[in-house]
Amino acid sequence: MIDRILLLEPHVTIHYNALDDIMYCDWTGEQNIHTVTDGCENILAFLSQYKCSKVLNDNTNVTSIWSEASQWVALDWFPRMSRAGCKFFAWVYSPNLYSKLSTDETLKYGTGDVITITFNNRDTANSWLKVM
Repeated sequence: MIDRILLLEPHVTIHYNALDDIMYCDWTGEQNIHTVTDGCENILAFLSQYKCSKVLNDNTNVTSIWSEASQWVALDWFPRMSRAGCKFFAWVYSPNLYSKLSTDETLKYGTGDVITITFNNRDTANSWLKVM
């Protein structure tokens, strides 16, 4: 199977495309520290399991602020993602202003060795990851 759904939860869906070696993380609805940490820990576990180096983190359908998790994502999760083999992280902004601000807040702290680029749409993010 080339494309496999790994997790299907109300707040996040994670699937892996083996052909492109890209993990797709589609966040949905309102997010908070609990949903963000849960989703991120699942992403990390699957990234380690599949030895994947590319993540498309899609916030298109996020409808809320989640800045309470920003520092944890940047300073705790991204370093562990790097150690697990993540090299490239394409982050698709939500059209929701508060979610976008939460993403920007995270990026202010940095993402360590993981090359992280933000995008306004999934297609462009996906194209970038495919050439990396």
